Amino acid sequence: MEQFKTRKPIVAGQFYLASPERLKNQIETLIDKKAAKLDVLACILPHAGYMYSGGVAAETASCINIKDKIILLGPNHTGNGAKFSIMSEGVWQTPLGEIKIDSNLAKKILRRSRYLEEDFLAHLDEHSLEVELPFLQFFKADFEIVPIAVFPEDLEVLKEIGKEIADVIKESGIKDSTLIVASSDMTHYESQGSAQMKDKEAIQAILELNENKLMERVLRLNISMCGYAPVIIMLSAAKQLGASSARLIKYQTSGDVTGDFDSVVGYAGIIIN
Repeated sequence: MEQFKTRKPIVAGQFYLASPERLKNQIETLIDKKAAKLDVLACILPHAGYMYSGGVAAETASCINIKDKIILLGPNHTGNGAKFSIMSEGVWQTPLGEIKIDSNLAKKILRRSRYLEEDFLAHLDEHSLEVELPFLQFFKADFEIVPIAVFPEDLEVLKEIGKEIADVIKESGIKDSTLIVASSDMTHYESQGSAQMKDKEAIQAILELNENKLMERVLRLNISMCGYAPVIIMLSAAKQLGASSARLIKYQTSGDVTGDFDSVVGYAGIIIN
């Protein structure tokens, strides 16, 4: 279906500014201009409105040498489409320009995976991947993406998807030119103290590169981290690719921005290497 080859932005003018120049200026005010650029395997970025989580996303992206190929893993908030949805053809648009899907890489992953399905519907109205793109475009004008949106699922299934992705990257010889980005916010709509306590537990598991511990803590502490599934996939893939360390770049909540600490959302930016 030809009309599905272009995925148009759905939260431009809401989560971030729709004017290209104003959007660039907005991101410019959020980045860390003194940050040293690092070659990383993967990262976690938040996906809320830029006034809330933009500082965390921008400071984290400031530390990263953006690669030529980016595998984007995000949660499916809408409930639409397949459980594990990948787009293997077309372009995504943002106010900063078009980004091509790396069809060759996406189709290799699709063929290898027992779980991923070719699906546009899951991506049509889902914001979790779109919100990351302008930050990446700000630092690198030309890269290609593989967009993947997932529902929560059994731990072993998520780990297997990560392994499948890593196997394709290794067999294709593109480890050095590929970045895996997991999109997630942390605790939702709890008090500042509760969110910070729960998020500290989740973040510690991530810093230990321990997806088993992350899942256990999400379930035991009832942590409303919307993207734990993509983060688990990312951790599994990154470890298969040799990841041995992680670093928290920035954590804050919406309350740190608004001053309302009764009901906050947490945001973490983490790099994996």
